[in-house]
Amino acid sequence: MIRLENLTKIYRQKGRQHIVADNINAVFPTGSAVALMGRNGAGKSTLLRIIAGSIGPTWGRVVSSGTISWPVGFAGSFHPDLTGAQNVRFVARIYGVDTDELVDYVADFAELGAHFDQPFGTYSSGMRSRLAMGTSMGIKFDTYLVDEVTSVGDAEFRAKSQRVFADRMSQSGAIVVTHSVNMVRAMCTMGAVLNRGHLSVFNDLEEAIAYHESLLNLPPPGSYVEEEGLYDE
Repeated sequence: MIRLENLTKIYRQKGRQHIVADNINAVFPTGSAVALMGRNGAGKSTLLRIIAGSIGPTWGRVVSSGTISWPVGFAGSFHPDLTGAQNVRFVARIYGVDTDELVDYVADFAELGAHFDQPFGTYSSGMRSRLAMGTSMGIKFDTYLVDEVTSVGDAEFRAKSQRVFADRMSQSGAIVVTHSVNMVRAMCTMGAVLNRGHLSVFNDLEEAIAYHESLLNLPPPGSYVEEEGLYDE
């Protein structure tokens, strides 16, 4: 279970105020797969990172009864001077999992070959995504946070990522950000829509999709126009 309590996130930039979360109170039940939807620039990725704990709220808090992953596939925390294998070992120690088992899993999953033992800073964006996805899937969490992760890589790698993630989802919950309605229907059991800082949660996934699509037909609010570097979506 994940509970958002009076969660508020406000950015101030160039004298303007941008509200990502406006006193949000919501509960994501244990084992549920929640589609987090909203127009571009609404702050979905930011909210996901607040739930992960990598970004702090302005006020309010996130309460969880289980373990929460970092955003699956996010490679921003890997050290550029360490090799892929060394980065994976570091993550294993942080999360208290068997180091050798995680390294073996990621080596097999990411299929980086000799690059696995080369500095992460030399990796292409695709190689970084492979390493990040493998590391994420190699650790079992109660809730996975997913931000368009299965869209990375070539078709074969995307298919493998989706298969592995589906297996993880048979035992865990998730909060999923994706622009693909087909993926939402394939992966999720309920939905939440972020709009103007407010989060509407729907137990019925189709109701969430319908509400989200109705918002896409409205003109974007001036105060929520996506600005460079603000929301990273």
